[in-house]
Amino acid sequence: MPERVLTEPTHAVEPNKMRKVITAAAVGNFIEWYDFAVYGFLATTLAAQFFPSENPTSALLETFAVFAVAFALRPLGGIFFGRLGDRLGRRSTLSLTVILISGSTAAIGLMPTYSSVGVVAPILLVLARCVQGFSAGGEYAGACAYVIEHAPRDKRASVSSFIPVSTFWSFAFAAGFTFGLSHLLDSAAMSDWGWRVPFLIALPLGLFGFYLRFKLEESPLFESAEHDEELVTSPVKETIVHHWRTIVLLAGFIAATALSFYTFTTYMSTFMQVVGGLNQPSALLSSCICLILAGALCPVVGRMSDRIGRRATTRSACLILIVAVFPAFIMAGTGVLWISIVGQMLLGIGAVMTGIVTAVLMSELFPTRVRYTASASSYNLAYTLFGGSAPFIATLLISTTGNRLAPAMYLVIVCIIALAACSKLPETSNRALN
Repeated sequence: MPERVLTEPTHAVEPNKMRKVITAAAVGNFIEWYDFAVYGFLATTLAAQFFPSENPTSALLETFAVFAVAFALRPLGGIFFGRLGDRLGRRSTLSLTVILISGSTAAIGLMPTYSSVGVVAPILLVLARCVQGFSAGGEYAGACAYVIEHAPRDKRASVSSFIPVSTFWSFAFAAGFTFGLSHLLDSAAMSDWGWRVPFLIALPLGLFGFYLRFKLEESPLFESAEHDEELVTSPVKETIVHHWRTIVLLAGFIAATALSFYTFTTYMSTFMQVVGGLNQPSALLSSCICLILAGALCPVVGRMSDRIGRRATTRSACLILIVAVFPAFIMAGTGVLWISIVGQMLLGIGAVMTGIVTAVLMSELFPTRVRYTASASSYNLAYTLFGGSAPFIATLLISTTGNRLAPAMYLVIVCIIALAACSKLPETSNRALN
């Protein structure tokens, strides 16, 4: 029997409601990425608290390994929450994810350290990170789908660009907050209790995000599918059977998104300290400035993608990353603050472009009935393999090869693969979502 095609709602969403939708989605997304960002920016401090070692590199590797563990749970979370989102709705699912993410992050701020309870401390840290990763698996793809299902057809990238804005600015806030703490507190106070504060504020942020989301209505496209009884009883099965090729190709492109994003937002701060010799406050200042600029660039790239199309945007993003990555690492490793800022921002341009087009492609490539499940599967598959492992692999590559530009070569290889993958994806700009 041929599949029925849903009619995309033609009525425009009121501007006031559109702003509320974007705000609620962006606030929850802000909290998700803030939680992950804090862990990355406090990596050197957490290494000393949970993995004491005579070898600082070993302790840092263990810390980044736990960072990557959370991403191992993201695909499972994506499937679980994706199924909920495609069966029960976007709004209720996103309300649940924001509470789980903020609660598990606040738990890290309450944990005993290795000096207090020994090996129990890193075990508790791993458990908290697993809850973070599992719940985050249903956050970003769902937030993008919820926004895009409200957006005008010719402005989907422009509207959805505010989700990446909240992502980059959450990292900027985390960097700025950590930077401020490092100036207000001496090293002893920071090591004793100061590192806990950024984790603990996740709880009130999460409650605020839950409040905003719970007040919203369901997306019109999901309501239309529900009304027409087009929801499937097993979105996971339909996703695998009918959309596996698109998922693989999209994940191949998102690999560049994930790796460039975490290299830019998380690892560069460590690289500037370990390789360039910058102190922690200077490295955090560089990251904070670049992240604010990256967020401001997002709407510009969104409008550009709506004009030139998705295929041109994906290809341009990959090529820009390939060209810019080596100069970016060379400049970031000079130990000179302003040169490091320019180098980090060079990498940020490509990271912004891949992030913007990823946010809209995830929804445009899949039908409403399986959109949450399929987009979350693609996104989390790529982020598990290439995002969460980015700081660990970059640190390991430099440690084993002795070449400080080894992470740049790794990023170039992944971008070449992403370029091949995105070239096989169809043009979806201005196409009906169903």
